[in-house]
Amino acid sequence: MMANEFQIAALLFCLSTSAALAQDLSAGETSFRKCRACHSVGVGARNGIGPLLNGIDGRRCGSLDGYNYSDANRNCPLTWNEAVFMDYIKDPKLKIPGTKKLFSGIKDETEARNLWAYLRQFGRDGQPK
Repeated sequence: MMANEFQIAALLFCLSTSAALAQDLSAGETSFRKCRACHSVGVGARNGIGPLLNGIDGRRCGSLDGYNYSDANRNCPLTWNEAVFMDYIKDPKLKIPGTKKLFSGIKDETEARNLWAYLRQFGRDGQPK
């Protein structure tokens, strides 16, 4: 492959990756509608029935100040990352027995990945990273 062909191929790859990411975030935002009854995210997010989800990536389960977690969540040893979230979101009550969470889960892996991509974009202040 010539230098120009390589540059064009690299540019096309970057553009396709960016487009796929944008689609994932959009699909994740749509999926988040299922969560909005209990959770909020973004600038101005507040705790509700469930804790706000800003800065979830890397946060220890049950550790957000100002939210009254169940004992199960408060004593949960998990730290949120994509793998933990993917396992948890399938069946929250199975992953954290005794949780107050009343959500039956998201079984579709693509939907769950899109939701994680949407959530992890928000820093602790609610601003996109």
